[in-house]
Amino acid sequence: MANKDLRTNESIKVREVRLVGEDGEQLGIIPTLEALDMAQNQGLDLVEVAPQAKPPVCRILDYGKFKFEQDKKNRESRKKQKLVKMKEVRMQPKIETHDLDFKTKHIAEFLEMGSKVKVTIRFRGRELAHTELGRVVLEKIQERLEVPFAVDRKPAMEGRFMSMILSPGAKK
Repeated sequence: MANKDLRTNESIKVREVRLVGEDGEQLGIIPTLEALDMAQNQGLDLVEVAPQAKPPVCRILDYGKFKFEQDKKNRESRKKQKLVKMKEVRMQPKIETHDLDFKTKHIAEFLEMGSKVKVTIRFRGRELAHTELGRVVLEKIQERLEVPFAVDRKPAMEGRFMSMILSPGAKK
């Protein structure tokens, strides 16, 4: 418990609270000062758990232990989350078949590892007049991929780039 005496706060003197004991039993509606005394006598803290309730709900507990348990639960839940990484493979519309096979092999490896893949085609100069060539290259990549994948975003132009997003999946 803090060294400061909380009784000087005017809001504490007026209110009554619904008190819950350390082991979860309901102790009833008690004046705040009495609840504070009960917590101090047990060597514990009085924590307001539901301030919006009428009357507010307070609980007698060891606040340090309570915070530790909460942090522990948060750490455990973060461990179970799976982060999906986004990999990007860039190419040009005038790509040779060997290079296309090589890039497709890399895309397949990324998909097998469980990463999403953004396939981007960069257009330079007059190539922008023939964006259909980029769409053809992206379709060839989809045909050559032998691993299961799903198309998250179909080929679309973004300025000088055409891109699509593939994710690992059962659809092909």
